[in-house]
Amino acid sequence: MKRGKGKAAKRKAGTEAATAFARGFVTTGLLSMFQDRLEPVSPAPSGRKILRHALQGGAALSAATMVAEALRQRDYPTVLTAAALGAGGVLAAEYLLTHGSSERNEETGFGQEKEEI
Repeated sequence: MKRGKGKAAKRKAGTEAATAFARGFVTTGLLSMFQDRLEPVSPAPSGRKILRHALQGGAALSAATMVAEALRQRDYPTVLTAAALGAGGVLAAEYLLTHGSSERNEETGFGQEKEEI
């Protein structure tokens, strides 16, 4: 019986996921940075928006790579886990890096609200 074969497969899957994340991160970041830049009326994208898109692209491509490999091996629990983690990564980046999220948590008044009768 060979030992360590499972560890090598997990290490390979982790390396593939990291490579896919890097590819998705760079690709989506570049697309977000340069899309619609030749139009004179479009404003320059903010760094926060580019980072959000890059993180979402990396998470999505990494999850898709893991899902495709797990489907090839008919490992359905890993398919579901990878898809859920990918969706969670995309949603986390959206929630944490959206411009409006910090504004929604701030108070807008100087005291208690007025009660209207």
